[in-house]
Amino acid sequence: MDRIDAMKVFVAALAEGSLAGAGRKLGKSPAAVSRAIAFLEAHVGAELLHRTTRSIRLSEAGERYAVACRRILTDLEEADIAAAGERSAPRGRLTVTAAVAAGEALLRPILDAFMNAHPTVSVRLHLLDRPANLIDEGIDVALRIAHLADSTLVALPVGEVRRVTTASPRYLAKHPRIAVPADLAEHQVIAMTHFGIDSWSFPPAGGASGAGTLPRTVQFAPRFVVNSLRAAVASAAEGRGVLRSFSYHVADEVADGRLRIILAQDEPPPLPVHLVVPHGRLAVPKVRAFVDFALPKLRAGFADWCKVCTPKAEAPRARRRTG
Repeated sequence: MDRIDAMKVFVAALAEGSLAGAGRKLGKSPAAVSRAIAFLEAHVGAELLHRTTRSIRLSEAGERYAVACRRILTDLEEADIAAAGERSAPRGRLTVTAAVAAGEALLRPILDAFMNAHPTVSVRLHLLDRPANLIDEGIDVALRIAHLADSTLVALPVGEVRRVTTASPRYLAKHPRIAVPADLAEHQVIAMTHFGIDSWSFPPAGGASGAGTLPRTVQFAPRFVVNSLRAAVASAAEGRGVLRSFSYHVADEVADGRLRIILAQDEPPPLPVHLVVPHGRLAVPKVRAFVDFALPKLRAGFADWCKVCTPKAEAPRARRRTG
């Protein structure tokens, strides 16, 4: 049996989550799929998969072998594409990952349009609230909202997002004014895990030019803790409390007046947004086609969100009288 073909079966089984799924994807019988896995296990002298009637799970050796297989198959694909040159058209499966909210709100419509424009490309979109390992998990493109560490990944700038604090006009009308972050300790807070469920941190008073040097941390007892972004935003829009989120999470609600940005002068610096691609993958036609297609649309989307969530200049805070 050809070892490369067996590797393709192995990787397909991991992607589909079952041996039967790999067979359907590759047009192979269940017996042929089982033989391919058995061939690889005999070749490496270790069990790669723990099998049950309904699922498969990588062994410790299988985890290491899967990483190597994905890299080998990727290198072979890139070699074929380099040999084919400009005659190679976008085709095959494109694997993309993003945070849940950004993927649902902006990336999914772009992928729909991309598939309409390129019918020979299929897409697998992983919406994750964790940074995926692009190489180990076989991902072609990621949308990342964070300061990026130095790596061999290619990062293409998209825009930036702010971490904003919002509340509904109804809530703000019924509760004491929130003028500084410390005021939040006396308010009802809607908390999410990724933004802090019992404290929020703000830059030093006065920002970079101020006298403070340490971040200001506000402790609170949240009124509502939820792991759903949609639920948190809806609750805030209905006047249940104060919410912290990324600007694009609440752009629609801010635009139509259901939420109002507060403490804008105390926000942390914005976070950069990039499309990230493993080194060498931009040479793959399906990846290059998607990046060229998506980048201008993503930049326009994040620019629009930034405009919507940029509040008008606030009146200067009144100084307390002394003496």
